[in-house]
Amino acid sequence: MKQSILIYSLFICCLLVFTSASAQEQKQIQIVYSGFLNFDDAVEPGLKVMTRDDSGQVHVIHEGIDMWCDQANLYSNENFVEAYGNVTMKQGDTINMKSEYVEYSGKTQLAFASGKVELEEPNSILTTDTLYFDRVKQESYYKSGGRVVRDSSGTITSQIGRYYMNAKKYQFVNNVVLDNPDYVINTNQLDFYSETGHAYLYGPSTIVTDESKTYCEKGFYDTENKTGYGIKKTRIDYDNRIFEGDSMYFDNTRSFASATNNIKVTDTINKSIIKGHYAEIYKAKDSVFITKRALAITVQENDSIYMHADTLMVTGKPEKRITRGFRNAKFYKSDMSGKADSVHVNHASGLTQLINLRRLGSQDAFAKRRDPVLWNLQNQMTGDTIHIKSNPETEKIDSLFVFENAFVVSRDTISEDGYNQVKGKTLVGLFNDENNLRQVDIDKNAESIYYARNDEQELIGIDKAKSGSISILFADGDIEQFIRFKQPDAVTTPETQFPENGRLLRGFVWRDEERPKSVEDLFSDDPPLNLPKIKGLEDYVPQEEFFDDALLKRVEKADKNTNKTAVPTEINDVKKSKVSRNIPDEALNPDKDEKKEIKENPKKKPSIGTGINSDDN
Repeated sequence: MKQSILIYSLFICCLLVFTSASAQEQKQIQIVYSGFLNFDDAVEPGLKVMTRDDSGQVHVIHEGIDMWCDQANLYSNENFVEAYGNVTMKQGDTINMKSEYVEYSGKTQLAFASGKVELEEPNSILTTDTLYFDRVKQESYYKSGGRVVRDSSGTITSQIGRYYMNAKKYQFVNNVVLDNPDYVINTNQLDFYSETGHAYLYGPSTIVTDESKTYCEKGFYDTENKTGYGIKKTRIDYDNRIFEGDSMYFDNTRSFASATNNIKVTDTINKSIIKGHYAEIYKAKDSVFITKRALAITVQENDSIYMHADTLMVTGKPEKRITRGFRNAKFYKSDMSGKADSVHVNHASGLTQLINLRRLGSQDAFAKRRDPVLWNLQNQMTGDTIHIKSNPETEKIDSLFVFENAFVVSRDTISEDGYNQVKGKTLVGLFNDENNLRQVDIDKNAESIYYARNDEQELIGIDKAKSGSISILFADGDIEQFIRFKQPDAVTTPETQFPENGRLLRGFVWRDEERPKSVEDLFSDDPPLNLPKIKGLEDYVPQEEFFDDALLKRVEKADKNTNKTAVPTEINDVKKSKVSRNIPDEALNPDKDEKKEIKENPKKKPSIGTGINSDDN
């Protein structure tokens, strides 16, 4: 029994040794076909020179990779092959590489290809002059310029490139250009996934189409659907608008974009700006929608106009542009301000309309009636609808119209609680060259209360009257002349004899506390602003070096095992071996200063070897 166990154990050991030896032999580069085969030990021991014939090319294999060429030198002792002429290297159905020359080490599994290199994978084709292919990491790398073509995405060129075969991902660095018939992307760093066509942009980047130019310093673009977003210094230039924001989504098929947080839209033709914290822009419709502390600024030479509302919309071609403010709309300039449910500004005609929306239901948050109100110097004007007419050329206000329930109020400058008041059905106002109200005409069922004073500003009495119409002249905001027409009925009563409860006309309301006296006052009714936190792309993280420590250790081990000189410390003093001869000198022997810096700062990686590093992100 013991003897049987011993024999069985010996059999298992022999089998394991045989299997191990077979596995070791399997790791050698094997010749499948060669038309002509010469052994040239005189040149180098173990050298086999193979040449194709009419039946086919030289064919060698190694651990799942096949290589065909016209001529090859196989160094059996080093497990190393040099392939010349119409070289093709295939790895299953995932990689098909063609070139004029390839050298490949069976020990390191590192291939070096040169001369019209073309690497084809299921979704794209990479072409370059020289290419490194590490089968252990399943990565390829070029540093002398290359091009990747993906039919639906376009052509990508860069100075440095790296392909991660397992992730189907390219990483391009330095002078990166993605050229598509519909757009061109320029960037410094681009991560591109060949299966999906998704592109990730890092550093200063532009996407240019016939309709727009998009700039960002961190962004994403779907090359299939032509949509994307930017989350760092994003800006879109349309024909006559500049769109900026913290986080921006854009759809180039619709010329549409939306943005969140710190938004600014500049109208380069009409010299206007709108700001807010959420916006949408439709280029084809010439429209902009903006909300969340929305503010429109019409830039004028002497006095810009600021308008705020819950929601602002700017529509129309540049020569027919219209700005609308909805819900609690307000505007401010140094000599005039106003407030209404809605404000409608036609920039071409110079007409501004303050409108009261009566249609709101009782359950609506804004159901409370908000009569339009306008302030100019000491004068307050209200009515159902107010129109302001200005000259688009001179940017000066010409006239004012109040339709239905016109009411003008100004505080008497001397008495504590006296108000000059005029009301009627309609109002027409005229302005002087300084944009100050000069004349007001009240028509139909006019009523007035006026604090009459002499030249020494002594109160004569309180004048109360009714008439068909009233005309008032103002000087520096004070009433200069008061004229009544059509059957006036007026009585001037000493102040002491005028009843307290009769000093206000029916419908009187003094709304000075609502009056915006600065740009900041436009936001006085707004709830606290809580901006959403922008999430999205992570910061750019440079990948590990292509010629990393693991690869260099494989090279060094291969050199030692073939009784060659180990990877030298001074490259220029010692000739490199076959395995390491095409590895860049700077990868094998970094500069002494950089070695010192790495020793002092272990977290810092060498900057040479992939070129895929960035201090900008």
